[in-house]
Amino acid sequence: MKKILAMLLALMMVLSLAACGAKAPAEEPEAPAADAPEAEAPAEEAGESYTIATVVKLTGVAWFDRMEVGVNRFAADHPEHDVFQTGAATADPAEQVRVIEDLIAQGVDAITVVPNSTESLEAVLGKAMEQGIVVVAHEASTIQNADCDVEAFVNAEYGDHFMGKIGEMMGGEGQYTTFVGALTATSHNEWVDASVARQEAEYPNMELISNKNETTENEETAYTKTKELLTAYPELVGFQGSAMTDVPGVGRAIQEAGKQDSTVVIGTSLVSVAGKYLEDGSIDMISFWDPAEAGYAMNELALLLLEGGKIEDGMSLTAPGYQNLKLDGKVLYGSAWIDVTKDNMGDYDF
Repeated sequence: MKKILAMLLALMMVLSLAACGAKAPAEEPEAPAADAPEAEAPAEEAGESYTIATVVKLTGVAWFDRMEVGVNRFAADHPEHDVFQTGAATADPAEQVRVIEDLIAQGVDAITVVPNSTESLEAVLGKAMEQGIVVVAHEASTIQNADCDVEAFVNAEYGDHFMGKIGEMMGGEGQYTTFVGALTATSHNEWVDASVARQEAEYPNMELISNKNETTENEETAYTKTKELLTAYPELVGFQGSAMTDVPGVGRAIQEAGKQDSTVVIGTSLVSVAGKYLEDGSIDMISFWDPAEAGYAMNELALLLLEGGKIEDGMSLTAPGYQNLKLDGKVLYGSAWIDVTKDNMGDYDF
């Protein structure tokens, strides 16, 4: 009896183990369809794209139309980034502040700017920097709230150069006057101050009258002020302009007065707006740096900073005239000015 019970228990254990160990047959994986596409490899991560906005003093004038050529060329050279130029329709500093406020709200990565009033922009540019926006300025060597400022040349040297030409053409004698686009425009004031300093040191027989006539970057204003000055000072001989629109306005008044041969008119401008007055002697010489190259240089620096690069003494940019730059504080100085008379104006018709 014990043997029978032991055999029955053994048989039950065998049957139980067999039941527990049984498995359903594994399913064969389905073969892929002949025309099924292969899995795509993950795409390579694209480089970071930045938005860089250039803010000019005002739109619709030849100087900043030319600057936009350089900005657009930079955009074409760097299609992976959103690069553009903007500005207000007037040279009112408050309008320029509003343009920059809008750009901050849009979340741009960098702002390059040519201030109408450096002081008026300090607060809004400080706000931009607090939000991580890179700021690069031009014609604003005294600016505080910017990562850097790039100048086409040392402003004092440019103004000194103007007086060298004016003093020579006037024979070191006679009355002269000066114009600025705005009394708050840093570069304009630096040019005029350096010019007057050289006059006082080297041409004591010249007399400055009505210094820094403000034109608000408007040719018509320069024209009207010149007519008033010619009436008030019949012996007035020399005129130095700062804004691109100054000497064309002066030249028009000189032309109408028939004083091409008895006056000296020199200043910053472009052939496209001053050429007809250069041809007949109403303007004697203009000087300028190519705004297109300045626009390109500003954007080049902005991208450098966005990509973690550093501003260094002796660095060189792609834009002509901006090689082996001199660094003074946060200001980079190039050597990019050009003198143009009626004899070589055909080489710079922009």
